[in-house]
Amino acid sequence: MAAMLSSYHQRLKEQLKQLGDLPIPSVEAIVHSEKLHHFIQNKMLENGGFVNFQDFMELALYAPGLGYYAAGAQKIGESGDFVTAPEISPLFSDCLAMQIAQVLGVIEHPQILELGAGQGTMAADILLRLEELDTLPQYYFILERSAELRERQQHYLQKHIPHLFSKVQWLNELPQKGFKGAIVANEVIDAMGVRLIESQDGELFEKVVVSHEDKFFFEFKKADQDIEKWYQARQIAHDLPENYQTEVNFLQSVWMESLADFLEEGIILLLDYGFPAAEYYHSQRSGTLMCHYRHHAHSDPLVLLGLQDITAHVDFTSLAETGFAKGLGVSGYIDQANFLTNCGLLERMTELAGEKAEVMLRYSQQAKILMLPTEMGEIFKVIAFTKNVSLPYLVGFQRGDRRGRL
Repeated sequence: MAAMLSSYHQRLKEQLKQLGDLPIPSVEAIVHSEKLHHFIQNKMLENGGFVNFQDFMELALYAPGLGYYAAGAQKIGESGDFVTAPEISPLFSDCLAMQIAQVLGVIEHPQILELGAGQGTMAADILLRLEELDTLPQYYFILERSAELRERQQHYLQKHIPHLFSKVQWLNELPQKGFKGAIVANEVIDAMGVRLIESQDGELFEKVVVSHEDKFFFEFKKADQDIEKWYQARQIAHDLPENYQTEVNFLQSVWMESLADFLEEGIILLLDYGFPAAEYYHSQRSGTLMCHYRHHAHSDPLVLLGLQDITAHVDFTSLAETGFAKGLGVSGYIDQANFLTNCGLLERMTELAGEKAEVMLRYSQQAKILMLPTEMGEIFKVIAFTKNVSLPYLVGFQRGDRRGRL
């Protein structure tokens, strides 16, 4: 076992060096990574020697007790691998709460459901802001796939909002139909497994993952009917240049359909980075797959198993089409900067800072990260779906709505 560990340890060191001399994880983390490596190899054997990338990504991120989000390492924040908007500033969640409050105000006994709540920061900030606005929900549900993150959320919320903690309930799956209120998901879709596609000699192929000499590699298989039908429906298959690569997220469609069935009255707010289909599948783009380790981004998902995040951008056109087909109104699509401005970010900064120049400076620096086009302001989008809600407009989308681009 020591020799095997040494071999795997050496391989990880080589991977980190190739990626730019990145920090070496602990021995415990390396042992964990090797266990996940063997777990995925066994899944390949059960599947005839390979897995498609959707399954590989899901295993790498969510394999019980082993996947990146299922294990105990710090993922979010300065000591993790990436930072999300709620961790950057409470201004983000305060603005989101303004949009939520508008909808909760026209629903009897409303509730909130957050999908994938990170460390619990956004939940705490939203509840505190809604308390100020006198629009607290009956309950704040959290649906969390990661048992480890659920523990972090419980600890954080008990510490920071003890007087509101009784409103928070954790779910293992979506409850029965009939939800009334707001469903919120920040950076959830980008972490769903995707299929990888490449064009060769005018045909579509799928990149699958195989194991050879204890290492993972990509191989190509002829695209199946699901992929062919999807591209024909998109009417872009004949336009793909040679060796063009991209992703298809079939899981998001199933996920979106389940949310549409679950919602009886209210709003679904989805926040993530991505593009409309015309931009996502532009001939000059070649995929959006990205990995994050210790705040370093790279494009190799087959290394650092269980130690790095793996993401792909969101095709918002596909998301909108799925929601619309299930009876939801596509009520807004906007970049993050305009959404936050519409929800009163600048006014909130002034309210919180008052006459304190140093506080205003801190909030100004946070706002720049959230709103500048070169930071999060442009690449991050917000899309809103509604059902049975009578409002003349949604406050977060009143200026700068981009639904015409979907």
